[in-house]
Amino acid sequence: MSSSTSFATPKFEVKSHALLRSTATKIAVENLDFFYGKTQALRDISIEIPERQVMAFIGPSGCGKTTFLRTLNRMNDVIPGTRVEGNVTIDGADIYATGADVVELRRKVGMVFQKSNPFPKSIFDNVAYGLKINRVTSSRSELEGRVEEALKDAALWSEVKDRLKTSALGLSGGQQQRLCIARALAIRPEVILMDEPASALDPIATSKIEELIFDLKKQYTIVIVTHNMQQAARVSDLTAFFLLGKLIEVNSTEKMFTAPNQKLTEDYITGRFG
Repeated sequence: MSSSTSFATPKFEVKSHALLRSTATKIAVENLDFFYGKTQALRDISIEIPERQVMAFIGPSGCGKTTFLRTLNRMNDVIPGTRVEGNVTIDGADIYATGADVVELRRKVGMVFQKSNPFPKSIFDNVAYGLKINRVTSSRSELEGRVEEALKDAALWSEVKDRLKTSALGLSGGQQQRLCIARALAIRPEVILMDEPASALDPIATSKIEELIFDLKKQYTIVIVTHNMQQAARVSDLTAFFLLGKLIEVNSTEKMFTAPNQKLTEDYITGRFG
């Protein structure tokens, strides 16, 4: 990085994180290439994501962040003509191996989408949905306990405990997004993928989602895609910068936003492009 380059603006308030809790690798990706038909969208991605930490993916629109996120629980499988080359392992198991159980993978790796997508059902039935279809619980009381636990973990229980039978569509946007997080948490995943989870929310609702992410990492490995670099600085322990389908840099969030290793990263963070 050039010593003559001013790196004074913009300023990022990087939340102070305690000493990283774990160095154990939860997800390991090696030499991953991804194709939509003949079009290559990701090129030679290698990255390790530690357990019980928050990793943020940043980069301009169309750079491959969401495509890569979706490779981590094989959500791209539903798109005709896609192809993955390389290795993705979770806890050492190859998730693309022949015979890999995709249903079990998606129990282990939950996903929260950019736009909240509650089902046109009651609040209770939204959270209970995954538990029911996967036959996780053996009694009504156990089901009710798991729903309550998930809503508490999503910081929503106190707001909805007296209206569990009412439609989830009557919740505010921020509440709907936390409901979707509760739905993901109910089946007790180990990893939570979040694709721009607060992009459609007002500042107050966004703040609640960010506080929730900060709290959830005590139990879960979290990977978040965000266009909001301030948000990445606030919630993540590690940040990965993508550009044109390539992984340019991975670093601690504090270093990424104060003294990145790559000139391209500096140029993006300081607003020279993107």
